Amino acid sequence: MASVVEPASKHLAAHHPSRFLISDLCALLETYLDPQHVKSVYHAYLFSATAHEGQTRLTGEPYIYHPLAVARVLAGMHMDAQTIAAAVLHDVIEDTETVKGQITHEFGQDVAELVDGVSKLTHLEFGSKQEAQAENFRKMMLAFAKDVRVIIIKLADRLHNMRTLSGVEFEKRKRIARETLDIYAPIAQRLGMHELCMELEELSFKTLWPRRYEVLQDSVKRTNVNRKRLLQEAEKNLCERLDDAGIVSRIHGREKNIYSIYRKMREKHLQFSEVFDVFGFRIVVADVDTCYRVLGVIHSLYKPVPGKFKDYIAIPKKNAYQSLHTVLFGPKGIPVEVQIRSEEMDQVAQSGIAAHWMYKGGEGDHAGPHTRAQEWLKTVSEIQHSSGSSLEFLESVKTV
Repeated sequence: MASVVEPASKHLAAHHPSRFLISDLCALLETYLDPQHVKSVYHAYLFSATAHEGQTRLTGEPYIYHPLAVARVLAGMHMDAQTIAAAVLHDVIEDTETVKGQITHEFGQDVAELVDGVSKLTHLEFGSKQEAQAENFRKMMLAFAKDVRVIIIKLADRLHNMRTLSGVEFEKRKRIARETLDIYAPIAQRLGMHELCMELEELSFKTLWPRRYEVLQDSVKRTNVNRKRLLQEAEKNLCERLDDAGIVSRIHGREKNIYSIYRKMREKHLQFSEVFDVFGFRIVVADVDTCYRVLGVIHSLYKPVPGKFKDYIAIPKKNAYQSLHTVLFGPKGIPVEVQIRSEEMDQVAQSGIAAHWMYKGGEGDHAGPHTRAQEWLKTVSEIQHSSGSSLEFLESVKTV
């Protein structure tokens, strides 16, 4: 019955300087896709590699490594074979002589529509004027109204571009980071894609305000050193108390990302020392009933901070996020935030709407979540028809 303590999980594929090869992608896909689906992705790679032959990125590396990296991000989310194939092919219409009909012939209509949708998003220009930005946002939302996988691929594409901004000149780098923070990160957040959103925000913040990033990062590191022993004590006590209650769980240590701290300090006019949830734990259990059992157990161990409990299970966020949040007076009175959720809630919390397309091994297995996602898209479409202007549409979608 022992609780398992783990570091915070990474649903997104980590970025490493070493090159990610097609053999690596296939090995990753083989962990959850059927052999024929892995073969179809390999076929897409051969097609894309031929189309991009001779092309290089600003970093100097062969261009094919970029679509492979995008596919890696999506494979880390366990996206379906069509999405992975489209990711590998996502730039062939835009950057090569390939036309949509060739993709349809080789890979089918669905993959061709995904690639074409991503290509059309590439043509959008996000200016600084509010109305122009809102109009382009409207176009983006409509571009994936038929299939949200288009924007999921685009978000993975933007993530890899942000990870590899070093080859881009300074002013363009700042423009891309600003656009990412204003447009792409909020879309990821509204789709519930927390991990991806968080990394987009972090990379953008680091690019736009490097000095502020360094100051906050140093503050977090110093606080971590000072509180490390107390947090370890809290973790040990949580494990022991849950074991005594016969509750099987996974406990992840978590650290609030730098941009989230910065945003909270700005919005609530707080000093760094007043941010309660810099460090904390995530407890993942089997089901909803156990979530509430865990809450009772940990509140009997450490007193809760008044006014800091939130029940997102009973009242989920609009992007489908569910968890119990509480802040405890931990060892020596240090504030410790704890999030409690089920395995299913954890999957949705990390991947958001992408979880609705996760490959489950059968055509009908994801029909329920797929229907849920389509309902969200239907709402967006209805807002588009009823909105009088692009700005009104943008503000309305923010509340969906």
